[in-house]
Amino acid sequence: MYQEANMAALYEASRNGCVSTLTTLIQSDARILDRVSLTSFSETPLHLSTLHGHLEFSKILVSKKPKLAEEVDSLGQTPLHLASAEGNTEIVQALLQSNINACLARDQDGRIPLHLAAMRGRIEIIEKLIKARQESILMNLEGDSVLHLCIRYNHLDALKLLVKLANGNESFHSSKDHDGNSILHLAVMLKQKQAIKYVLSFSKIGEANAMKKIGLTALDVLEAYVYPRDLKWFEIQNILKEAGVRRSTNRNPSLSPTLSSNGVDEAQPSQSRFRGWWERTRSPLVKHLTHEENWIQETRGILVVVATVIATMAFQAGISPPGGIWQENRTTPMRGFNCTEDNICKAGIAVLSYNDQDHDGYQLFLTCNTASFLASVSVILLVIGGFPLRNKFFIWLLTVALTISVCFMTLSYIRAITLVTPMDISGTSATVLNTFIYIWQVVFAFVGLVHIIRLLSWIEKKLLEFIREYSKTGQAENSTNL
Repeated sequence: MYQEANMAALYEASRNGCVSTLTTLIQSDARILDRVSLTSFSETPLHLSTLHGHLEFSKILVSKKPKLAEEVDSLGQTPLHLASAEGNTEIVQALLQSNINACLARDQDGRIPLHLAAMRGRIEIIEKLIKARQESILMNLEGDSVLHLCIRYNHLDALKLLVKLANGNESFHSSKDHDGNSILHLAVMLKQKQAIKYVLSFSKIGEANAMKKIGLTALDVLEAYVYPRDLKWFEIQNILKEAGVRRSTNRNPSLSPTLSSNGVDEAQPSQSRFRGWWERTRSPLVKHLTHEENWIQETRGILVVVATVIATMAFQAGISPPGGIWQENRTTPMRGFNCTEDNICKAGIAVLSYNDQDHDGYQLFLTCNTASFLASVSVILLVIGGFPLRNKFFIWLLTVALTISVCFMTLSYIRAITLVTPMDISGTSATVLNTFIYIWQVVFAFVGLVHIIRLLSWIEKKLLEFIREYSKTGQAENSTNL
């Protein structure tokens, strides 16, 4: 009971950092620190005093029992792990003087004290740990180098110190994690603008263009996986481009000058004369008419809103048509309306549907308005229906549907205006109306041409891919037969 009471008092003193109590306990029981390993506690008194930052208390424990610096708790952590994470510089120095090899000890998660210091941005601790054991800087954590940890936990000052302490070790600077990410890839994914600028300042352009395992440069990663595309996104894109970082698609080894066995320059890939002519004479405008890869995903919400607004307008025009509706049944003839006992103009029906003169015009309005409504509803269903938004044909179909919706909405408006406007309209009003109609026709014709070019470009690409695959298959079969 006496020894148990002393041990409880020792742990209580460790939490409070009471040096006098520790001195009294050691004087009354000289072997008390030797019996620490026999207790059921998961931590030693040195773990507790280190965690609470009691410097003098920790120094006494280390001087009286140096082996305590090697002990681990239930998480596999030494006192040096705790001091490094907490940033207790003087305690770290005292622990290193007692046992320098604790720098390389891993806890149950594989972390050494340097990893914890980097994750917390403890600059002074990082410097002391690396000076104690230089090789600790090269120890990885599940594929992440200590540089990756600084980026992942957003500690730029710690990153700068580690780069300085690495003494120009280029392989260390360009190290990659288990996913093939360099520190530049990771900084781009986390949108750390200042870290990107710093990494580019000491990275060679070849390293800056280094690709992940899946063949993506840092610029590819930004444009394919980083969202949202806010102001910071565009600033990072400009930083990468100005530094010379390219897209992986810009690298085309098939276009590099090579010589065949007979000395003929084969810089251009083999292709038919028509294909070569097409590529050389193709207008740059065509290339700009292709969709950006992720624009549909970014504007999904906008498309739904636009389609919803158009559908609402079409619905409202359908139930409140130009000319209004009959408020009551009418059986007496009116000018332009053949309302009789046998042909009742019924209440709730569109007035112009009974008009002999404008009947065909109203039917055209109704057709255009219905087409606009159905096209808008189709766009909404396609966007919210979980269809593959990366498929180029689906993107083309979606844009065509929205174009049709806008087109027929415009036609409905024009037809409605002509129905409710006197036929003898003349002068400036008629000129302006006709001018706008002509302009709209030109714009719609241009948009239709763009959609046709996009479709033909997509079909051409698929045909060429099919021809190439078919050719490769045929060559493989011929070589097998030989």
